[in-house]
Order: sequence, then C-alpha cells, then structure tokens
Amino acid sequence: MSYPIYQVDAFTSKLFGGNPAAVMPLQSWLEDETLQALALENYLSETAYFVAEEDDPEVDFHIRWFTPGAEVPLCGHATLASAWIIFNKLGWEKETIRFRSKSGVLGVRQTDDGWLALDFPRLDWQEQPTPELVRQALPEAPDTALYVPNDTNYLIVMDSEQAVIDAKPDLRLLKQLGNQGLIVTARGDDCDFVSRYFAPGVGIEEDPVTGSIHSVLVPFWAERLGGTTFEARQLSARGGELRCELTGDRVNISGQAAFYMEGQVYL
Repeated sequence: MSYPIYQVDAFTSKLFGGNPAAVMPLQSWLEDETLQALALENYLSETAYFVAEEDDPEVDFHIRWFTPGAEVPLCGHATLASAWIIFNKLGWEKETIRFRSKSGVLGVRQTDDGWLALDFPRLDWQEQPTPELVRQALPEAPDTALYVPNDTNYLIVMDSEQAVIDAKPDLRLLKQLGNQGLIVTARGDDCDFVSRYFAPGVGIEEDPVTGSIHSVLVPFWAERLGGTTFEARQLSARGGELRCELTGDRVNISGQAAFYMEGQVYL
C-alpha cells in the first residue's frame, strides 16, 4: 500500500525557515505503532495525520500529531501545515477547516492577506517554585516557574530577549523531568514577546517554531502587557513569526507556510 506524504515549512513565508512538518492524509487510521514508527522515520518535530469525518456535522477531519518519540495532545505548526495541504492540495473550498483533536475542536481559516489563523484553546498555568532539575539545567532560570498541566510544559520568564537567545539548557537534565518540555520567554526588542522551546521529553531537542505553546504564552503576556493582540517570534535557528490574539477562552495563532515537497510512503 502507498500513502501520500507532504512536507510544509510552517510559520514562515520562505523555504528553510519556520518549522517543517510532515503531513499524511489517511483514508482510515493505521495502527498507533505504525503512526509512531513513521514519525520516527520522518524525524521532524511533528508528523500530522488526519482522516475525514464525513458523518460528523460538527467537524471535518480528525487530526493527530506524533513527535519522533510520542503522540502529543496539541500542535500548532503541524495543524497549520495540514490546513495548508487541505486548502491547496486537496481542493477544500470552504472558508474554514474544523479538526477534532485530543484538545477539542480546532478551527483554521484563511485570512484576507493569505495567512492561516488557528483557533486554539487558551491554556492555564500554575505558579510554583522552579524545579531543581530546571535550575541545574539552566542556572540563570528565575526562582519561580509556571507549570502548564494540559501539556506538562514548564514556562520560565527571562529578563531580556538576549537572555532567551543565550539560553543553553542541559537537555540531558531536562529529559529527566519526565514532562514534555521547557518554554523560555521574554519581552521582545522589536515585537511583543519572544520564546524558545526545548522538548527532549518527547524527542525534540529544540523545536523551531511551536504554535501550541502560544496557547499559554498569549494569555500570560496579555496579563503582563495588557491588550489582546500580539506579534511574537520564536528565536530558534530557523526562526518563525506569529500573529496572536486572545479572544476569551480561545487563542488565535496565525502564520504563513511554504510548501516543500510531496511523495509516497510504501508500507
């Protein structure tokens, strides 16, 4: 059997920027072990799979996301990449795509200027002392961290954009936390806020651009800065740009995409 596969660079307008995601439309679900093995073989931060849900009037597709090491409950860049494929390669004519996921129903629409806007849940956090393993892994971490129960991430706030750029956490120690990952953020010099994301717990040393962490970053910075609309950047080597808006218990996360390749997987 052969299955189509695509690769899209998300949260960028140019190839070789943003975050590459593999996208595999399926007629029906393969075994979980196969989905995980494919994600490991692709060895991108995420591989997204989706299946049409023609009998459900509330959604259009069921989407799942796998890192090389685990299935995750929410992923922004691979959802954006999947939507780009549906709009541009699969002949989708409606204005919005509705995905069923482990994090509820997620919408994606095309904006007037060609960006894709993700409708994601707002994620809450709990303030707590910075775990000792985080302090050992990143000695400049502050005394207080935020824990995000939905995806088990820790979030720490640095003093400056330069401190985020300079962060070099010990990934071996972070992996011992047994959670998904660590978000590092600060006020931006020429945007509202910046971030980086390290997720060795699910097989990703540093994620190039992570839409899903903005489900917590946006409400956090809304409390700090006031307002509801933000320009954000993720400061990985590839880099990415996001437009974000807080709308009650939802977060709109918008980005662009660059198409890289398509092919067939033979199983």
